[in-house]
Amino acid sequence: MHPLTTVRGAIISAFVLAIVLSVILTTTIVGADGLGLHHTRIDRWLHIVSGVMWIGLLYYFNVVQVPALGDATADKGGPGGAGITKYVAPRALWWFRWASVATWVTGAYFLLFGYGSPVAMHKAFLLQEGFVTIGVGAWLGTIMLLNVWGLIWRNQKKILGIVPATDEEKAKARKVALYASRVNFILSVPMLMCMGGQSHGLPF
Repeated sequence: MHPLTTVRGAIISAFVLAIVLSVILTTTIVGADGLGLHHTRIDRWLHIVSGVMWIGLLYYFNVVQVPALGDATADKGGPGGAGITKYVAPRALWWFRWASVATWVTGAYFLLFGYGSPVAMHKAFLLQEGFVTIGVGAWLGTIMLLNVWGLIWRNQKKILGIVPATDEEKAKARKVALYASRVNFILSVPMLMCMGGQSHGLPF
């Protein structure tokens, strides 16, 4: 559980440090609300953290891993990509898919309780006045979540050999997983813009 030599230790230490800093800042800043469990603030914090994990891994897959595996396949005299597909990809995909769930659930919770009324979620998904920007972001995030579980993970299981598949099925799975991941990559940029734009304004 050492914070510098284990992942679990680092995660626990990061959250403990954040909580300690929150307590210190809340008790020393003039005008702060005072100590307490503010469930929507906790939720928004967890939404941001899980979102960074999800989108960070999405960017890693699209900008680093997929191009690197392509290069490894083309390099006939090189070590190949077996190490990545055997050891890196399954672990990255585990964090990727569960971070997508955590991000969506915490986002939905904030829509239900963070705007003062559960009606906000209804208004967001129906793109009603005052909730159009966050609603567009919520729809993009929902599409991305469905892509993760319905297309990317389902096909990655065939590619990685988690479920049996013929070479032809694996070739098809590679294409579907790649295209779904690229769609998510493209959707992520306007999604993040809308998520921030609800409170901070759109850039254009």
